[in-house]
Amino acid sequence: MEPISAALTGIALVQKSVDFIKSNIATANDIKDIAGALDGLFAGEKQVQKERFSDKSMLGQTKDAATKVIDAKLAAEAMHEMRTLINHRFGHGTFQQIIAERNKQIREEKQRIAEQKRIARKQAQERKELMMVVGSVGGGIAVFFLFVFVFLISGQ
Repeated sequence: MEPISAALTGIALVQKSVDFIKSNIATANDIKDIAGALDGLFAGEKQVQKERFSDKSMLGQTKDAATKVIDAKLAAEAMHEMRTLINHRFGHGTFQQIIAERNKQIREEKQRIAEQKRIARKQAQERKELMMVVGSVGGGIAVFFLFVFVFLISGQ
């Protein structure tokens, strides 16, 4: 299986993935045989959409606007074509199952990251509270010894 280049972005990644899937769909025994290309297809489509709806100012840039719209349409067309090919090869609903599983994995990854951030915030808060307690105890001890020192000096 030919690896999809990480240097490819957007519509180029979509097109490269489509070409790979088309040339290997007939000989694929399992969806795993084209999984890397599917990942490239999804990543490329996401990049096209992200670029299309980015916050960059587009004043007077009709060529860029047209390119972004056309790239988005081409990406959608490629997704539809791959849905048809994959469903035809592996059975009706396969592409929808792939998308559902992918969305589930993305959701789980986001939840895992959010949980890690929550734990890190909690640990940081606990460290802060510990430092406050240690600082207070240390300050109390310092004040105690200061009083003892003053008492000993004034008692002589």
